Amino acid sequence: MFLAKALLSGGSGSGRGGSLARSLGGLLTGGGRGGNLGGLVGGLVNLISEAAAQYNPEPPPPPHNHFTNVEAYESDEIRQFRRLFVQLAGDDMEVCATELRDILNKVVSRHQDLKTDGFSLDTCRSMVAVMDSDTNGKLGFEEFKYLWNNIKKWQCVYKQYDTDQSGTVGRAQLPDALKAAGFHLNEQLRQVVVRRYADEDGSMDFNNFISCLVRLDSMFRAFKSLDRDGDGQIRMTTEDWLQLTMYS
Repeated sequence: MFLAKALLSGGSGSGRGGSLARSLGGLLTGGGRGGNLGGLVGGLVNLISEAAAQYNPEPPPPPHNHFTNVEAYESDEIRQFRRLFVQLAGDDMEVCATELRDILNKVVSRHQDLKTDGFSLDTCRSMVAVMDSDTNGKLGFEEFKYLWNNIKKWQCVYKQYDTDQSGTVGRAQLPDALKAAGFHLNEQLRQVVVRRYADEDGSMDFNNFISCLVRLDSMFRAFKSLDRDGDGQIRMTTEDWLQLTMYS
């Protein structure tokens, strides 16, 4: 909840899933004591402050809107995307983590040039959590569209830096791939990313690449929204820190 508020204030049946995957596939292509905790928080904050200062994300998704008020101003592509979302989301007009996992895995299974073991439910829960402005465990249309547009953009980066056509981004290409995605990380933070998201040889498959960038995007957004005077430093309580990190 704390992360979603910071981001927004600062700054499925098999038949239905199959047809949606084909349609969305077309759109896709076009993780003690108070004192010790304080020291840990300070170290992590210092680690990301320099990188966060260089990250310029797109505006966050707006709050939920009624469809009838906005459809008249949308492009044909957005109207198509909205119709697909309505089919995917069902009666509640929101997408849960299970639905997100199913549709992402159906889409990526149609891209043989992307090496992936598929998006896990835990990964999709994390994606939902960092965008979930009302903490109901689901994504509305604007939240889903923002996430999807990022995945589409980052897929292009992934394919560009899969220089040996192996279906993965190799260790040597990863720093440039992260920069191309908008994240200028120092060596220390890059090593943290590699240890958390890469395989033993330092390469990264598609689902781990996307999971990594979703987390970087959300954490940098949260940092920027909390760094109100832009000095690269923030202060937060232990409770705020736990809310920020546990529901993400």
